[in-house]
Amino acid sequence: MTAPEIRTALLAWYDANARALPWRAPPGSGRRTDPYRVWLSEVMLQQTTVPHATPYFLKFLQAWPSVTALAAADDADVMAAWAGLGYYARARNLLKCARAVAEDHGGVFPDSEAGLMRLPGLGPYTAAAVAAIAFDRPANVVDGNVERVISRLFAVEEPLPAAKPELKRLAAGLVGDERPGDWAQALMDLGAVVCRPKAPLCDRCPLTAHCAAYARGDHESFPRKSPKAERPHRHGVAYLLTRGDEVALVRRPPRGLLGGMLALPTSEWRAAPFSADEALAAAPVAAAWRSAGAVDHVFTHFSLTLRLYRAEADAAGVIWTRRSGLTALPSVFLKAAKTGLNRLI
Repeated sequence: MTAPEIRTALLAWYDANARALPWRAPPGSGRRTDPYRVWLSEVMLQQTTVPHATPYFLKFLQAWPSVTALAAADDADVMAAWAGLGYYARARNLLKCARAVAEDHGGVFPDSEAGLMRLPGLGPYTAAAVAAIAFDRPANVVDGNVERVISRLFAVEEPLPAAKPELKRLAAGLVGDERPGDWAQALMDLGAVVCRPKAPLCDRCPLTAHCAAYARGDHESFPRKSPKAERPHRHGVAYLLTRGDEVALVRRPPRGLLGGMLALPTSEWRAAPFSADEALAAAPVAAAWRSAGAVDHVFTHFSLTLRLYRAEADAAGVIWTRRSGLTALPSVFLKAAKTGLNRLI
């Protein structure tokens, strides 16, 4: 198994099978990919699938067609447009980076991995991806799909996440000066379409002849993974205060989970469930609160049960929003609003 053989086989496959994506220049087109599109798509695709991210990407492009346009956008508008993509710190970092590019670089992204790394909110993976895909630099781009391909190709026994440095080292040995942008995208596509987590399509893979895990017959067991720690569970109360067709919202603190996002008023989130008395004591205003069910939601590091209470009353210091505008809420609060507004126990 040699790097040139692997590169030749995979690039030939990519030329014939590349996914058509709105942020990508097709292989062989001779077009340079817009760095803004590459950067925006890579930020959105972190922890998000292509089908889920694509409508958001197109909506962002329509609203803010360039990095300078995004840099001039209102924070609240960007956070609202991001709602539903999750990991909201990414949206805050998106604005920081856009403003740095606009103010410090004249609206032009640095064209090297090192230069991109100096931008705020732009980590090693995204810097490598933009350098390779937008500027054709020989950068080592390793995401979850690439980790899976490399772990199977070399039958890496060490489990994730401890195996990450070794997987990155092995992937670096395959990076070359020829078509580095296409190479990065070819590895991503292979992992997404063929070398899937379950039921990989080995009969369609251009690298089967080079794959150590396939030769052993246990390719689907890679990458090895350490046992997951049990996810803690928390409890909270969310309050649906209505005034006719309007619902009271608040803006969460700028830092922390769902920072800067519009949300339903809530209690603290803690390990122990809330009694009815505690729930009413934590309510944002005095009103005739009634139980309206509960919702469960899973975050990356913990799961949450929100008990719902609903009341009809006026209040100051909140953001009154028509029900039709609630679609801009983060998923957990949109789920709570849909449940609480349609159900009263």
